Amino acid sequence: MSFRAALWLQLGFLSIQRYSQRFCQTQFMEGTKAPTQGPPTADIENGVHREQPQPGAELGETVISEGAVRIVFPNSNEVFYNPVQEFNRDLTCAVITEFARMQLLSKGIQIEVPGEEKLQKVVVNLAESEEGNMEPCPRDQPQTAAVGNVCEEGLRVLEGLAASGLRSIRFAKEVPGLQVVIANDASARAVDLIRCNVQLNNVSHLVQPNLADARLLMYEHQRGSRRFDVIDLDPYGSPAVFLDAAVQAVSEGGLLCVTCTDMAVMAGNSSETCYSKYGAMSIKSKACHEMALRIVLHSLDLRANCYQRYIVPLLSISADFYIRVFVRVYTGQAKVKASARVKFSAATGPPVGSECEHCGQRHQLGGPLWAEPIHDLDFVGQVLAAVSRNPGRFRTSARIRGVLSMVTEELPDVPLYYTLDQLSRTIHCNTPKLLQLRSALLHAGFRVSLSHACKNAVKTDAPPSELWDIMRCWEKENPVKRERLSETSPAFRILQLEPRLQANFSIRDDANPSSRQQGLQRFQANPEANWGPKARARSGGKATLELAEKRQQLQNKRKEPNKDQGMEKLKAFPCKKFKQGTCLLGNGCYYSHSPEEPQCQPEPEPSPVPLP
Repeated sequence: MSFRAALWLQLGFLSIQRYSQRFCQTQFMEGTKAPTQGPPTADIENGVHREQPQPGAELGETVISEGAVRIVFPNSNEVFYNPVQEFNRDLTCAVITEFARMQLLSKGIQIEVPGEEKLQKVVVNLAESEEGNMEPCPRDQPQTAAVGNVCEEGLRVLEGLAASGLRSIRFAKEVPGLQVVIANDASARAVDLIRCNVQLNNVSHLVQPNLADARLLMYEHQRGSRRFDVIDLDPYGSPAVFLDAAVQAVSEGGLLCVTCTDMAVMAGNSSETCYSKYGAMSIKSKACHEMALRIVLHSLDLRANCYQRYIVPLLSISADFYIRVFVRVYTGQAKVKASARVKFSAATGPPVGSECEHCGQRHQLGGPLWAEPIHDLDFVGQVLAAVSRNPGRFRTSARIRGVLSMVTEELPDVPLYYTLDQLSRTIHCNTPKLLQLRSALLHAGFRVSLSHACKNAVKTDAPPSELWDIMRCWEKENPVKRERLSETSPAFRILQLEPRLQANFSIRDDANPSSRQQGLQRFQANPEANWGPKARARSGGKATLELAEKRQQLQNKRKEPNKDQGMEKLKAFPCKKFKQGTCLLGNGCYYSHSPEEPQCQPEPEPSPVPLP
């Protein structure tokens, strides 16, 4: 059973089959028109087209339109579709499109993307132009690859955990230059649903449903021409169990797309689990989201090194409740040796003492992490330019432009970042404005940028000593009550030193990045209630109901319950007198007695017996 595979009751499954058969017969066997690529008329709810007339809705199905496709899935399993992930799917289509453009261009094939203007080169014979003959010279037309057509020299794509097949079908209907798309899942019922949706969208010539364990399928395609040009892994939770097979099954220079939703593990809540899955210790930090990206990249590179292969990151994104990385995989022994960062010798260290020289607190050990750039800025620029030229291609184009614009502005050689609230809270002072701190760093001669992973992040190549000097200067303008600071606190340790530089907080024009000046959509507001990752699928679609009940039970759990709520739970924790059978409340006893009720009385001491 794959991590994203969903189960549902047999009744719901049979109803989907009946709807699929009825729809396919009326649409294709009777000669009616196939579904159009554009989404049908619908009400837009949180960026998702939910059709009003839903054939078969009385049988328990939901029809969703996203991009150029329509899919059907059972109502009892919301885990089959998360509308917040549309940004993920749109971005993936944009990235694979540009990857296909690069790969096929080397073979003399040009791709045609719907909505893009065709640039035709016209060659004019200047010798004949004087005679008035301005007809262009005949020239061989290059081979083109259009959306929805099979390209014999195109990309072979594998979606290892396809669930409903939405992503694979979107590839077939929105990405040109594809030879075949394998929509794989380990659930037989999920594969039947994929077949239904493939027929629904008329892409059976490109999308091949497949029933197999994703790991076994990739291990079977780890040699030569059997490898895939693109592998997409979007599991429920951690992709760790699939990474070893994936780095072997992708072709030379191929594209590997991986999603991780186990952010709690990589954000420091469970460092031991993170080490067991990814080979790195996570620590709680304000920069946890970028740290998670670097942990996954290190894990991919480590697994690829076992097979004399290495990775080159193209784009690494932290968005909403997940992270998404796009890397290319190559083979090369020399590059693999360079992955150790140390040549022909073991590492020495540690380079720091046991305590921080600035605040006096003990260091926390995390990692190892990927220390190289996490983006290919040239490739990111190509994707950004393509989305900007064709903004109507995706419903989330505005957000894609905003996020990719921030990525191009990030300092590529500076790992991790600080946050404004982290710096000010450490010394217990007011928080400076973002532009003030950025201007102070620029005035001091350092580079600075924002980060797409955190709204109030500051990336800079300034050493910590210089950054704390700037914060000391800020504290002098916004003094704190030092008499209230403990002599062992980080704030006291930092502020007891005088700054060695004079910070200038006057606003500079170049302190405000272009993406911020243009007001691009960089960070998404919560689109709806409970918009995070869905609960794991369970038989009968009980996951959503159980999750709602659990959330209701945990509301106000720290408050004292009233008479009507919570008493039954408290009875599970009786007082000591109840265990001894001497509590005055009897069976009504619970751990915390309210003031109105009598308290447990101590047992009366026996009266002394008079001596004769």
